[in-house]
Amino acid sequence: MARLPALDQAKMNNRQKEIYDDIVSGPRGKVRGPLAVWLYRAELADKAQQLGRYCRYDSSLSPRLSELAILTTARIWDAAFEWQAHVPHALAAGIEQSVVDALAADIDPDFSNDDEQLIYEFSRELNLKRGVSDALYARAITMLGEEGTVDLVGVLGYYALISMTIKAFDVDPITAS
Repeated sequence: MARLPALDQAKMNNRQKEIYDDIVSGPRGKVRGPLAVWLYRAELADKAQQLGRYCRYDSSLSPRLSELAILTTARIWDAAFEWQAHVPHALAAGIEQSVVDALAADIDPDFSNDDEQLIYEFSRELNLKRGVSDALYARAITMLGEEGTVDLVGVLGYYALISMTIKAFDVDPITAS
């Protein structure tokens, strides 16, 4: 059970209700997981969901690359909720099942695409070493461009925040529906 239960809508203050309604009316369609935790602080929920909306739906990265970065980050953090939420999206975006299986087993995948190899290496190096080498940075700029590299770091930062929230508040994995 999560350390903080989802807020009862009937007990939300006006700002919490406003943010809740904004999230529900957007592409997510519901409030769950880290968003439910952040709703305890309406302004954090508002700003985080805006950043999340950008990272997930409006970034210059293709969904295939974004979803790979998200899964790699979720795996590094052992964030089961986020992992379960994004495996279907990653597969639908074109990430191969063998890559998902390798990530799940915490082994280096064999990538068919150079851009996926780059996203994986960059995601792991930034999360685990707290920086990226000059050579990896240069590869990212060459392959993704400046804007794509900035977006990649934004996606990684946002999903690290999500993963931290999942781990700190013991957010339950998604149950099968």
